Amino acid sequence: MSEIELIKLLQLYKNGQIDDSEILETISQLPYKDLGCAKLDTHRGLRCGVEEVIFCPGKIPEHLQSICKAAAKMTGLCIFTRVSNDQAQLILKELPEANYYKDASIIAVNIVEQDKLEGIAIVTGGTSDIRVAEEAAVTAELMGNRVERIYDVGAAGIHRLFPYLDTLRNANAIVVVAGMEGALVTVVGGLVSAPVIAVPTSVGYGANLGGMTTLLSMLNSCVPGVSVVNIDNGFGGGVSAHLINRKVHGKK
Repeated sequence: MSEIELIKLLQLYKNGQIDDSEILETISQLPYKDLGCAKLDTHRGLRCGVEEVIFCPGKIPEHLQSICKAAAKMTGLCIFTRVSNDQAQLILKELPEANYYKDASIIAVNIVEQDKLEGIAIVTGGTSDIRVAEEAAVTAELMGNRVERIYDVGAAGIHRLFPYLDTLRNANAIVVVAGMEGALVTVVGGLVSAPVIAVPTSVGYGANLGGMTTLLSMLNSCVPGVSVVNIDNGFGGGVSAHLINRKVHGKK
């Protein structure tokens, strides 16, 4: 449950539209919902500013079905990440009202309509990095942000980045998604005053070592103010940008 949802609930109670038992029932479920196979954190939105997120790889169909049935009864946003094609069919069958963002491998249910906060830009080195970038972008958008996408502007043709300098300099948080040697994050970090979140990807030839080369390169960036998340962790990059942006806009 988010702050918005809690305020709506309290307003309903204040207006007499729900009674004592209904509000107590809702609030009693806030800490978490124990499903046996999983414990859904229904309080995370209020506590951390990020709603419940389900990491789907490794989850068997029976467990995923249980989670879907519980998610259907939740009032706050619930995001399923890294959804495979088979898992997407199962989730959408259980939650037909959910939104599927195929390019990001994300499914979301109980999306809260709200004014979008300006201030996040997501940049990729190449087209092959877009899958991870979309995970970051959709995550940030679902959490209430407007995202500017700047794709395929890597260091091999850095002149492609220059038309977007005003957009980057006006951003409150920038997520840079790149593979190969990851040089783009150092370039971007040297041009802006906003926090830069680096997302190394597993895109690259053999010596890229599944993204390890990119990760080490980004960790060794000479630019201060660059933070690095794990390989292919677009979700982590999107959440970090969201948390920075909401603070800039005065959100708790």
